Amino acid sequence: MTLIAVLGSTNMDLVAYVEKAPQRGETVTGREFRTIPGGKGANQAIAAAHAGGDVTIISAVGNDAYGAQLRSTFEHSGVDTDHLRTVEGPSGTAHIVVDDEGGNAIVVIPAANGTVDHLAPGDEGMIATADALLLQLEIPLTGVLAGAEAARRHGVRTILTPAPAQPLPPQLLAAVDLLIPNEHEATALTGRTDPREAAAALLDQVPEVIVTLGAAGSLYAARGAEPLTVPAPQVTAVDSTGAG
Repeated sequence: MTLIAVLGSTNMDLVAYVEKAPQRGETVTGREFRTIPGGKGANQAIAAAHAGGDVTIISAVGNDAYGAQLRSTFEHSGVDTDHLRTVEGPSGTAHIVVDDEGGNAIVVIPAANGTVDHLAPGDEGMIATADALLLQLEIPLTGVLAGAEAARRHGVRTILTPAPAQPLPPQLLAAVDLLIPNEHEATALTGRTDPREAAAALLDQVPEVIVTLGAAGSLYAARGAEPLTVPAPQVTAVDSTGAG
């Protein structure tokens, strides 16, 4: 079984479903409200566990009711929580509005996730045993960099989803084996709007790139190889939250 470490965020998603998202200053009536465990790191960890991986999450939750619920969700999904910290204060939350077309708008409050700015004792040892380390950018960049550099020291394959998009320091990119931006993040990182051009530019910094293209599928590119486009199945969008 593949051993996967995930270093990243854990949130409780507070989701309101509406026909049409409100504009600034506007109040609308929603039809449903749900609390759903989420966060970019948690989503990766649970998806990897459901795909058959042996997964450990390195993250943090608060000492509140959401924190207990989030920990329980990991455990019920088969994700190891030995490196899930509990810290004073609230857990991270994401406040999400989903419209009838499946679009969303999100406000993230990092809270406990903001404390994951370094590796805690034992985290590097856990990373060293993994086959792959999955990263995103919903925790402080210092924490992401610490994890990537630890993985590089131990020869662990490192996969970064650069979301939310932000400038990436060269030392982080130097420790990444596979970068997986969506088309908007690829543009933000390179200034190129064409996915193939963006992927080519990113290959100057990392060995492999997958640009996800929504309904158009994805584009895989590697140094010294021809880019490969993989189509996506035709589906009706219901809610794209966490789809990455």
